[in-house]
Amino acid sequence: MSNVNKNTEGFIPTHGGYRNLFSYQKAEIIYDGTVYFTNRFFHKYDRTVGQMVQAARSGKQNIAEASMASATSKETEIKLTNVARASLEELLIDYEDFLRTQKLPIWEKGHRLVARVRELNRSVPKPTYETFQKAIEHESPEICANAMITLIKITTYLLNQQIKQLEIAFVKEGGLRERMTKARLDERKKKR
Repeated sequence: MSNVNKNTEGFIPTHGGYRNLFSYQKAEIIYDGTVYFTNRFFHKYDRTVGQMVQAARSGKQNIAEASMASATSKETEIKLTNVARASLEELLIDYEDFLRTQKLPIWEKGHRLVARVRELNRSVPKPTYETFQKAIEHESPEICANAMITLIKITTYLLNQQIKQLEIAFVKEGGLRERMTKARLDERKKKR
């Protein structure tokens, strides 16, 4: 059974399908990578572990929740997508803090290994954790953390684009109330 609710009639549009969103797919990789990273580089009782894993989880889960909420509330969809983006930004800062406190460099956009992660992201139709596993699980903490930072930046870019598209769709199509009103008016016209 598909995750997408197939609704061809009525005022509640098709919704769900978050597993097909590139932003969700990348957020899932980030979550898995963060679980690996925190287990490897932090003591299990360090509060940072829970905070980083929760931020990664929040990024992923809010994309899914936004997608499901899209049927009845564009406002909620936009808000939850933005919460996902904010959670990933919080996680990005945690990775930067790790590098800074370990006196390791944070790579610039032009760094050759940033370019390699970005190239891997574009070269595979549906990248998975395994696509980036060598970088995420590399013996060097510098490479691991910077690979995660690059993946987070790719995902927040996708979320920025997604939010812009949601804003455009809302302006063009309106929300649930507008669709409900239109459906009632169309039904009244049929009865005349």
